[in-house]
Amino acid sequence: MGGGGVLILAAIAVLGYAVMVLWNAVVPGVFSGARTLNYPQALGLLVLSRILFGGFRRGGVPGRRWQRLESLTPEERARFKSGYCRPHKETESSS
Repeated sequence: MGGGGVLILAAIAVLGYAVMVLWNAVVPGVFSGARTLNYPQALGLLVLSRILFGGFRRGGVPGRRWQRLESLTPEERARFKSGYCRPHKETESSS
């Protein structure tokens, strides 16, 4: 395993620990009856949040999609809109 793989595993371990510490510090005090998490449960919660919310995107930079759309020429933008943007029903009935 290269240096990048070790770095990724270390980041996952640190994030799991951070989730555990934050959960145990906040949630039991806010919600009566809530239990504390152990480390494997915190890692599971981290994976579940990744599945549900799609975080940790590889190479994803926030706002990059908008930058690509803004860099399109007017012709490319019109072609994109015709393929992906459909008019609302209100617009269809008024035309």
